[in-house]
Order: sequence, then C-alpha cells, then structure tokens
Amino acid sequence: MNKKLAAALSGGAVLVLALTGCSGSEDNKELDAWAKKVCDLVPAQNKKITAAYDAITKAAEDTESTPAELQKADSQAFQDLSDGYKARATVISTAGAPPGAEGGEKKLQAAVKQLTALSAAYADMKAQVDGLNTKDQAKFATGLKEVSAEMKKVETQRQTALTALKDLESGDTKQALSEQSGCKQASTSPEASAPATDS
Repeated sequence: MNKKLAAALSGGAVLVLALTGCSGSEDNKELDAWAKKVCDLVPAQNKKITAAYDAITKAAEDTESTPAELQKADSQAFQDLSDGYKARATVISTAGAPPGAEGGEKKLQAAVKQLTALSAAYADMKAQVDGLNTKDQAKFATGLKEVSAEMKKVETQRQTALTALKDLESGDTKQALSEQSGCKQASTSPEASAPATDS
C-alpha cells in the first residue's frame, strides 16, 4: 500500500531555482546581492527536501517494514518536507523582492504564500500519518490509501508553488540566480534536471 504513496510523490521532488546559462544581462549589483542571499541557502534546503522524498520511496520499497516502521519513516519525511519548504519561504521573504524586477513585490508575496501553504500541507500529511492505526494491518492499509489520495491534492499545491516561483525567478532575476554558486550546485542535482521540478 505504501507504494501508492510513493507513486503519488514521484516526479514531485524539489522545487529548485530555474537555472540556465544565460548571458548578456545588465550588471546589477543589488540584484546580484539579492540572488546571493537566496542561493547561499539553496543547497542545504534541497538536500533536506530530496532526502525526505528518498526516505518515503525507500520505505515504500522495503517490503520487510512493519506498519510502525513505515509510519515512523513517512512521518519524519513529511516533517522534513514541511520544514524544507517553510525554510524556502523564509529565505525569499527575508531577502525581499528582487531589486528592479517588475511586479517583484507582488510576485514575492505570491511565492511566499504558496510555499507556506505547501509547508502546512505537508505538516497536515504528517499528522495524518501519525494518526494511522499500526496495530491493525487492514486499517493501516486503508489509512495509507487515504494518505495517498491526499498526496494528489498536495501535488496540485506543489505545482501552484512551482508556478509562483517561476514567476518570481524570471528575466534578469533568473540570470542573477544562475550566476550564484549555490544555485549552480542545485542545478547539477538529479531533481534539477527532472521534468517539471525546476522552478
């Protein structure tokens, strides 16, 4: 049953920055400084989020795991996902709107709102997993089905957050981010090159 949960998570790995090797943008020291604030923390955030997805997949593939072990693994993973996306929201909120970006403040608020909502959704998923009945195999299996169904809704939220981040990280902002070492490191991760995972 836990494989259905992993399937619901597949393709929904990390919200990483949109990174391309563009060139020729105007020199903007303020924007570069903003990008550095964001990118310096990207590798650590991505590592935590990626590890959480990996943990859920590993638990799903482990046929020897007991219900209690599955519950523990999934619960911790959802907590880490919640913390990871909350941290991403905090970083861009603290950095503020990208200097000189058209509609930057509005785009920033939209991205922060969606990332915060995504973090809350994963916190709810943790609570749902924590409430599963591990003493009764049948009830546990039914509970996992419900968790899997809920994950489909969370995936929709993830896509919404992804769109908001893409909007924030467009134009010159995207170029400034691509030049930072932290974001370059994120761009080399498997998740960064996977379909529909880059922002």
